[in-house]
Amino acid sequence: MALMRSIATVGGFTMLSRVTGFFRDIMIANYLGAGLVADCFFVAFKFPNLFRRFFGEGAVAAAYVPLFSATLEKDGAEEARLFSDRAFSVMALALALFCSVLMIAMPWAMYAFAPGFTGVEGKHELAVDLTRITFPYLLLISLCSLISGLLNSLGKFAAAAGTPILLNLILMLTLTALTPFVETPGHALAWGVELAGLAQFVWLMISARRAGMMPRLVRPTLTPRVRLLIKRIIPVAFGAGLYQISLLIDTMLASMVADGAVSWLYYADRVNQLPLGVIGVAIGTALLPLLSRQLAAGHHDDAMISQNRSLEFALLLTVPSMAGFLVLGGPIVSVLFERGAFSASDALATAQALMAFSLGLPAYVLVKVLSPGFFAREDTATPVKSASVALLVNIGLNLLLMQVMGHVGIALATAIGACVNSGTLFFILRRRGWFVPDARLKQRTVRLFLATGVMAAAVEAAEWGLQQWPLTHGVMNAALLSALILLAVLVFSLAAIVLGVVKKADFALFKRLRRRPARSPEQEPPQESS
Repeated sequence: MALMRSIATVGGFTMLSRVTGFFRDIMIANYLGAGLVADCFFVAFKFPNLFRRFFGEGAVAAAYVPLFSATLEKDGAEEARLFSDRAFSVMALALALFCSVLMIAMPWAMYAFAPGFTGVEGKHELAVDLTRITFPYLLLISLCSLISGLLNSLGKFAAAAGTPILLNLILMLTLTALTPFVETPGHALAWGVELAGLAQFVWLMISARRAGMMPRLVRPTLTPRVRLLIKRIIPVAFGAGLYQISLLIDTMLASMVADGAVSWLYYADRVNQLPLGVIGVAIGTALLPLLSRQLAAGHHDDAMISQNRSLEFALLLTVPSMAGFLVLGGPIVSVLFERGAFSASDALATAQALMAFSLGLPAYVLVKVLSPGFFAREDTATPVKSASVALLVNIGLNLLLMQVMGHVGIALATAIGACVNSGTLFFILRRRGWFVPDARLKQRTVRLFLATGVMAAAVEAAEWGLQQWPLTHGVMNAALLSALILLAVLVFSLAAIVLGVVKKADFALFKRLRRRPARSPEQEPPQESS
């Protein structure tokens, strides 16, 4: 119950952030299209986000949360607060120095990040200018990640899950308000990124203050506990960032494929990230603190149940999503982005990339679900090794497939790499006895694929029928797409009930999520009051 309520909290706010993110991307596509300025902004936005994945959310979730939780449990709130202050101060100093050095070296760093930009006059220089504007976002959002880990450890998920909404709203506002006064719409967005980082930081500091744990700047001190945090962060940061390295490699190679390829992959990945963010991030965020507490208390059977139900829930949502993108990828991209500077050819290229990315969608989410099984046991090395193997596979397939499939080959290589990563993690967990799929998971997984096949066939048939009467009016196309998605949901739901993928007891569980049954502090964390 605690796990499901936490997933519902994180997933709900993440869904809202993804919806506002789509409106943001629709505006960006309308203002920038998929040309030179768009490519430069997306690189400028990805650059700090790449390092944020290293220094921020992945490393903090895996290293900081268990350590902070253990300190709070064993040594009390005051010692946990002191540890938080020291970690915050050390991280702030290190990131400030790193950002300063890299902003100075940006012209040379851009040669490595987007080597293909040098072939277009002014593209390299514009990318450098925009990245220098956005790069302070790294410092702010990485500190936000630490504060988010603190709040999650206290069982307060809503404030951290809602921060991306601020980013989307501010980017839309600055794109509209600043574009007439700056050189390009890309400059307006770049300044919006920096402003959004500041707003997110202030928001989370206020939330932490309300929780009685607001981090304070103190003299940076490498105490034994802070050293232990750094020791754990280094491998975890590398492992958690390997997926981002694969995206960096995708960007580098895409910059050499065609003008606009970087943008096509960006828009496709944004659509693919909707279920990945809502499902994968929500389950991973909620599962790690729960597994840490269950294993620390010696409740290994409960931990096994939590892992099985998390995996089942992840598959229930991601497998139909994958099928939906494969069948409706073209209409989805066209309705979302095809307007203004975003042409029909851009929509086709983006839809092709989306379908390739979606083949790895369940695997992307399973990595988020399986990794806490290692992190909760303080094993940070195994996920790094698994991700390293997947990265090598991704690089090799990138170089091979881009020769024959262009940007679509790059997306497909990323999907295959994710499958290798999730498969490796599953095999190792199973071999060590840390995860044993129960009978319910096995049976429902088989039935899930059958229900998904029924859904895909029904939607494919309906779409073929609609193509016999082609329509070009944007509102009508959006209405037809909504009808197809509704059909998919209805058919899948009916097939899932008939085949036993979900049962009556599951509906009772979801109804009970709205209630707060009596519980002891050892059973689950305190919940959000708002």
